[in-house]
Amino acid sequence: MRKNTKAGVICLTIVLFVGSVGVSWSADYQKAIAAFKNGDWATALREWTPLAEQGNANAQTFLGLMYHKGEGVPQDYKTAVKWCSLAAEQGMADAQNNLGYMYLNGYGVLQDYVYAHMWFNISASSGYKDAFKNRDLVEERMPPVDIATAQNLARECVRKGYKGC
Repeated sequence: MRKNTKAGVICLTIVLFVGSVGVSWSADYQKAIAAFKNGDWATALREWTPLAEQGNANAQTFLGLMYHKGEGVPQDYKTAVKWCSLAAEQGMADAQNNLGYMYLNGYGVLQDYVYAHMWFNISASSGYKDAFKNRDLVEERMPPVDIATAQNLARECVRKGYKGC
């Protein structure tokens, strides 16, 4: 009987800990959103950075945006690519679209229409509406063989769960 009580206490402790982490993430994330909307970049950065480092894809996406635009941080395209890549690997459609944009323009990566098309295509298939238009725009600049390559890469990337794309 004591073993069951002890196990119950351990399980309850774990549940409460895990649940409180989610509440903390939510509160910090919402505080960062409010700060970002108000142009309080320092607060947004302070709140999102630990969340992004812990794997929060939404925070990673926003940090990527901040570094891309130079909002509250020195503009750093390579760091923007890092954060957007981490979020894109978790299936964040807006981060995937942002990567497409970076490849389209050579921001933090070598300009590459094939990879731009691939990321726009993946983002579009994930439901990001602007990605359809972006994919079609880059497609106008590509020969058919490159479009086919990009489509194959997109299928392979989805098959791999967005890892290593």
